Amino acid sequence: MNEHNPVAAIRNLAGLATPMALRVAVTLGLPDRLRDDVATVEHVATELDVSPVALDLLLGHLETLGIVEGTPGGYRTTDYGATLCADADNGLTNFLHLDMAGGRAELAFVELLHSVTTGEAGYSRRYGRDFWADLTRYPHLRESFDRQMTHRFRDQIPRIVTGYDWDRFSTIVDVGGGHGSLLAAILAAHPRIRGHLIDLEPTVTEAVRTLIAYRVRDRARVSAQSFFDPLPAGAQAYLLCDILHDWDDDHAHRILARCVEALGRGGRVLVVEPVGGRRANTEFDLAMLVIFAGRERRVDEFRALAAAHGLVLDAVVDLTDQRCLLEFRAVGT
Repeated sequence: MNEHNPVAAIRNLAGLATPMALRVAVTLGLPDRLRDDVATVEHVATELDVSPVALDLLLGHLETLGIVEGTPGGYRTTDYGATLCADADNGLTNFLHLDMAGGRAELAFVELLHSVTTGEAGYSRRYGRDFWADLTRYPHLRESFDRQMTHRFRDQIPRIVTGYDWDRFSTIVDVGGGHGSLLAAILAAHPRIRGHLIDLEPTVTEAVRTLIAYRVRDRARVSAQSFFDPLPAGAQAYLLCDILHDWDDDHAHRILARCVEALGRGGRVLVVEPVGGRRANTEFDLAMLVIFAGRERRVDEFRALAAAHGLVLDAVVDLTDQRCLLEFRAVGT
């Protein structure tokens, strides 16, 4: 923060040119195209069928950012800019690419005023349908979203597995478990536990591959269904990992209701996600609002939400620097 020139500092924070330039560069594949082969603006513009004058302006700004550098033969990607290449495996491509789930969703921020005014998702206002309907309509968005969720979660899985006593449960239903990375890791670490993953097609097809890769497929079932429908009954734990913050209170109540009606005697509902005021950041909180009309709920909000379904909050465990686990039990158990 420039304390001596607050106007310049705020202008720098508010400017859209740089974040959009990075997104357009990734969408056009410029970091990859210019990584190993110096090329002129005219040559790249012809390849990509874009305006050479406009591309020159974009590359000029990317050069000031250190993403590319000019040479006598044209532009090339710097080592710093290679962070934006598709094979860097850091999640940035999904986050920035305008035709992938993450990058497309970020543009909902242009509707932040609508979301703050109404409490509704800006995504629906921008695209004419909600985020989940978009994933259903465009399979490539669902595929990129599943990859994004798997990558975002990958580095935290070891701490989640070791930071809680999963071995208390003989059966766990992973509700909306995505590609199955967390459930597979839990089962691999605890050979006596059996699991059941619930998610939509084609996500569950990938989950089967994950379970096979972890060599736990023989202890895990997979069902293609919505978590708004009745869940497999009688398990000791129903795991909701990064689920509730994607929904407003009405939908969150529906999800919890399905968990409670399926819960076995003495069972638990386990919520793993960022918790407001504890393991959540304000930027991500706004993203939940504009994309989903959700939010990072605080402990008291979770307690009130669950109480409507006869659930009592037993414990809050800080698993990582980003996520907590909230353990709920039914009243009287």
